[in-house]
Amino acid sequence: MSAAGILSFAQQGWEQVLAKVKWSVVYLDAACAESLHWSCGSSRLLEAVKGPACHLREFEPHAIGGGTKQPRAVFVLSTLLKGQIVDTLQDIICRSHFQHCVVVTAVSHAVHLTANHVPAAAAAELEGQQPVFEQLEEKICEWMGNVNYTAEVLHVPLLLAPAAPHLALTPAFATLFPLLPQDVHVLNSARPDKRRLNSLGEVDATALTPELLLYIRCLVSGLSSLCEHLGVREECFAVGSLSRVIATDLANYAPAKNRKKTATGRASVVFVDRTLDLTGAVGHHGDNLVEKIISALPQLPGHTNDVMVNMIELTAVQAEEENQSVIAPGCLAPSNDASAKALWEALLNTKHKGAVMQVRGHLVEAASREDLPVKMTMGRVTPGQLMSYIQLFKNNLRALTKHCGLLQLGMATVQTLKHPQTAKWDNFLAFERLLLQSLGDSTMAGVLNQLLPMIKSSNQRTSDDYSPEELLILLIYIYSVTGDGTLDKDLREVEEKVKKALARVFSEEAELSPLLQKITGLGCDSAINLTLPKSQIAVNDVFTVLRDIAGARDLMRQFKSVYVPGNNTHQASYKPLLKQVVEEIFNPEKPDPVDIEHVSSGLTDLLKTGFSMFMKVSRPHPSDHPLLILFVVGGVTVSEAKMVKDLVTSLKPGTQVMVLSTRLLKPLNIPELLFATDRLHPDLGF
Repeated sequence: MSAAGILSFAQQGWEQVLAKVKWSVVYLDAACAESLHWSCGSSRLLEAVKGPACHLREFEPHAIGGGTKQPRAVFVLSTLLKGQIVDTLQDIICRSHFQHCVVVTAVSHAVHLTANHVPAAAAAELEGQQPVFEQLEEKICEWMGNVNYTAEVLHVPLLLAPAAPHLALTPAFATLFPLLPQDVHVLNSARPDKRRLNSLGEVDATALTPELLLYIRCLVSGLSSLCEHLGVREECFAVGSLSRVIATDLANYAPAKNRKKTATGRASVVFVDRTLDLTGAVGHHGDNLVEKIISALPQLPGHTNDVMVNMIELTAVQAEEENQSVIAPGCLAPSNDASAKALWEALLNTKHKGAVMQVRGHLVEAASREDLPVKMTMGRVTPGQLMSYIQLFKNNLRALTKHCGLLQLGMATVQTLKHPQTAKWDNFLAFERLLLQSLGDSTMAGVLNQLLPMIKSSNQRTSDDYSPEELLILLIYIYSVTGDGTLDKDLREVEEKVKKALARVFSEEAELSPLLQKITGLGCDSAINLTLPKSQIAVNDVFTVLRDIAGARDLMRQFKSVYVPGNNTHQASYKPLLKQVVEEIFNPEKPDPVDIEHVSSGLTDLLKTGFSMFMKVSRPHPSDHPLLILFVVGGVTVSEAKMVKDLVTSLKPGTQVMVLSTRLLKPLNIPELLFATDRLHPDLGF
């Protein structure tokens, strides 16, 4: 049992799929394509297909069907096979000439029974049977036009996109985000006949929307499969309200009962709500090159965790704007090249300066091995210097092909170092440090007053000034690190000034970004439609969210603050909540955790907890087991994942740790997730 289990779990799932795809047209949805991208790459799938042409297609309603010479199809889907998903499946099959169809779903049959409202008792009696899949197989044969054709529907847990041996993401759950206090009002309005919820602390599974509950159950299905692969029985813990719901569902997941009885290993699974600490997600403390690459370069289309690297300078194509889409972009996901894999892991685990030197070292070494005329220079690494090494490979097709993965990481580094956003990173960091010092000397109102002169309209801004999106990131930082939702007279007055300035900036934007369109909620693709009154309404909503962020830790008793005041010897600083959680888990005195809540998995645990009040019965503790799985609900940064890994190694050597999360974060992701309208009603595809 090791952290390599993340990669082996993902690859084992894909091997099951690859065994089915020979001579087939393969349709994938975005989440499965992203899992493939990080697990073994599309080239591995193409090798398994063995077709003379590229037969990979996106699963969507207008996808091209199979021709007369394409009798086989494989559909690889991350979702439940229900509603619109089945309609799309039917549509593609009916206009094709398939005689053999395989449908792979990442969601277990047990969850399909839940989605079809089969009672738990009836579902238990169906153990070993798969009526939902069998019925769909019959329908697929009908759609193909001959009941004697072959249809197969099976479950393969394609949950993870493994970014590193210690870090994996769950692309199908990239939009899963913890609830905010304002969501309690929405939940109450949907249940007028039931007991009123007073806070997030009272939210349980019965209070959630059916869609969100089913979304969580789909995640739990995948996590249970991961635990089965690792051969462990999990003990579940939670920090935060949505984490408690997820942990409870995993602890009591009925299909896992037999697995838990026979498992020889043990693991602690600790879920943590991202909203309890947004400072680390929007802050720029992480001195990590990969974080800067993810923030600076455009997102790879259809992906949530990778970026597009412009590779045109390694070709003979002119680097004109109209040619940018001619050459397929590079990316970060490690290729089969051992050198590229080694560099990628070094970038994840090294500070910025060391990482840039690692890039130079790997490029020089690769060029030397290929007998290219490389001249090693010492001292500071510059983008021009790195580019000169990369250009050595340009006219050598064999070397270019062999070191393609390494060159993509090199190009990503060059483009990031030259990007204006990277220069601004240091400006953000300086302002964040100033804010931390100011908090010790003044009130929240005083801190906001410092931000006020930085709020400038588009016609007043220079490239060094903050855009509306960047101002939102700074506001989220301020409210999250302060953690004080108290609204006194001074704060109310300064907030009104900030609101007024921000509303004016929004309404005067020449063009609205996708985020501003989402925040205004008016479908304003044209800034002309955004009047000042509409902008003021949107800004009021922004501040409602900001106050929710400030009060996110109100229900915590131990983890109430991420701010460490300065003193005579130390400056004020930010102490990440994840760091506090890990330190508490491995506290040598092993006190009963206050905010890390153990979730019981049935009567035995409840009795144990009850007896512990009167007798010396030790309660389950997250440090009890040799494997810790830390799942951050709502996203994690590269720096946070490294911090957790390093902390566990130093506090309890020998303990394995896996950091899982819904997505890799860059600062801009947080306002996008906070202002999403589907937090309570995720799109399940039906």
